[in-house]
Formats: sequence, structure tokens, C-alpha cells
Amino acid sequence: MELTALQIQSASQGKTFGAGFPAYKTGEYRGAVAAARFGDPQAEWAELRAGCGVYDLGYRAKISLTGADRVRWLNGMVTNNIRDLAADRGVYAFLLNPQGHILGDLYSYNRGDSILIDTDRSQLEKILATFDHYIIMDDVEVKNLSDELTALGITGPKARDVLNKAGIAVPEMQPLQAVEATCECDCDCVKCTVVRGQDSETESYDLWLSPSEVRKTSDALLAAGASPVGFEAIELQRIVSGIPLYGVDIRERDLPQETEQERALNFNKGCYVGQEIIERIRSRGAVHRKFSGFIADGVAAIPPGNKIVAGEKEVGEITSVAALDLRGVKKTVALGYLRREVSTPGREVVIAGVKAIVASLPINFDQLHTDQPSQPEKVLEQNPA
Repeated sequence: MELTALQIQSASQGKTFGAGFPAYKTGEYRGAVAAARFGDPQAEWAELRAGCGVYDLGYRAKISLTGADRVRWLNGMVTNNIRDLAADRGVYAFLLNPQGHILGDLYSYNRGDSILIDTDRSQLEKILATFDHYIIMDDVEVKNLSDELTALGITGPKARDVLNKAGIAVPEMQPLQAVEATCECDCDCVKCTVVRGQDSETESYDLWLSPSEVRKTSDALLAAGASPVGFEAIELQRIVSGIPLYGVDIRERDLPQETEQERALNFNKGCYVGQEIIERIRSRGAVHRKFSGFIADGVAAIPPGNKIVAGEKEVGEITSVAALDLRGVKKTVALGYLRREVSTPGREVVIAGVKAIVASLPINFDQLHTDQPSQPEKVLEQNPA
């Protein structure tokens, strides 16, 4: 498993990335080795909600598509509309096989003379192989930019102030919009691309930049007031936000409509690989399962993979779990698939002997503070996300 560019550059400069943080720990995440935590993941998660957290996105891979046929070709490959994508705007999409099975998920950005694909490193090999399989007589060149381009993430209500203080002037931006920025202060004129996150309610940005500049940019953001955040806190944020992770919550056997990711689907764009299955599902009405959230009191024993039971019948399964401590209120939040007939928010279910309620996604903090119908029957220490 490869280190992220931030880890590699820090080591090459003799600057331990986690220096000064006794609880600093690294681990494998989404295809790369990155910082797992700097201290308490719950405190780092709080920074993402109320302050400003900066984190390593070196586990994300970048792919460039060039050539005269790139737009037409990619539009015929993925589930969202590439043909009408405006310059410096992006969309989220699935990559399917002809049977409608999900081979991967990705973001596509119109960069003018190229299309930039952003996905997890854990998916890189499969996506490149799939692209290669479908390029026949098309004028499309695929280039893996993962060793040339890395990224940092910055999230929180103070994120824009921190960027400006670090010398990275960020204008008002739309979700999945990319702008070119030049840092003129502590980062010594680092050139980067700033990308606004897809959630319009959350102040969140990705910074795409050269691996050679990632450590000094991270240091500048920390000096400007950001707090370092590891991927354990990122997982807490992801699960509370109800965002499924490919390979964990989204598997090949799951149907696109079951994932509740309407943002990935466009039904007016024309033909693409797997479209016939997607249209057939739509024409027949709702699928039987839906991606859902669950809340239990305390730190409950709900490991991923456990079945969900309602009325003594198995009605679904859990895919992701997070234990939360929100101002002293301990809750367990889970994600998984549930049969639609029992998916009404507030419905009580049982998971691995633990009583929980079905929750709408994203989970809001009012739900986390609401008393549950009954106490869970099992309590453990922290459940891995």
C-alpha cells in the first residue's frame, strides 16, 4: 500500500508529519496510507462541524482524458451528463457494466481541453482497465495523473477565512465548481485548483496541487488557524452525512437506484453502458431496498455486516457504523440497506440485538439529541467505522 504524497514529502524533508501529536497514528484508507488521527477523532470531527479542519486527500486518484472524442466517449460510459457539463464544473457518476452493476464511482470535471476524473486510489486499477476495454476507435487518451497531482481537503464554517488568511483568495463558488488560485503568502506562491464540495450546506473545499507543494501548503493552512484532521474523523463526518463509500456501502451487487444517490443519475442524457437496466428499473417503479440511516443510544455493538430485523423478519443489512460523542451525548450511527416498506424514519428495528430507529439522511443533530424509544441491549467500547 502506497503512502500519500503528503506522507512521502514529509519523510523526504525529514519533517515527521505527526510531530507534536503524541496520539498521531497512520493507517490504510481508500487505497493509500494516510494520517488516521492526530488526537481524539471526536474532537477532530467537532472541528469539521464548528471550526476548520485540514486533511490529506492523497488517497484520491486523478485521471486525465484528452482527445477529440473524450466528451462523447465518457458520456457513453457513465451515468451522469458529461455532454452538457460547463467549463470548470463537475458531476458525480457511477461506472456500470452492461448488466447495470456498479463498477465504481467518480467525479468528472470539464477542464476545457481535458476531462479530469477524481476517484479513490482503491478503484484506480479497475477504472483504468474498464476505460481501456471500451476505447476502441475513439480519439481518447487516458493518463493517470496520481503521481503528478495530489490534494488537501479543508472543511468547516471557518474554512474560507482560513484559506484567505493563508493567502488563497477564494470567491463565492457553486458546488463542484473549480477555480484556479495562487497563494501569495505563507505558501510562497503555490499554484493550486480550488474545488467546492458538492454539499451546498457545508463549507468544504479540495485543493489540487503538485506533490512537491503539499507539505508547505498544509503547514500554511495550519498556521492560518486550521486544525489537523485524520481519516477517522472524516469517516465520522461521512457516515453522519449519509454518504455511501464504494467498496463498503456500494458494492457491485447493489443497484444504482438502491443507493439513493440520485445525484449520480441523469435520465435524459442518452445511451451509456448499463442504461437499459437502469431504465428498466425506473419504468417498473421503486426498487425494493433503499440506503438508510440508523441511530441507537450509547456506543452500541452494531458491527458492519449484521442483519436488520423488524417484526422478527430480516429486512436489511448494515454497511458502516460510527460511535459519536456529541457534547457528552453518546450515539451510534449506522448506514445500510433496508426494505422500503419498513424504511419510514422513526421506525424501530433491531440490529445484532440492539434496538435502533430508522433515520433520514443526512443525520441531523436534532435526531442525535432525540431520546430513542428504548435503550440498546449491548454496549461496547468504540465500534470501528
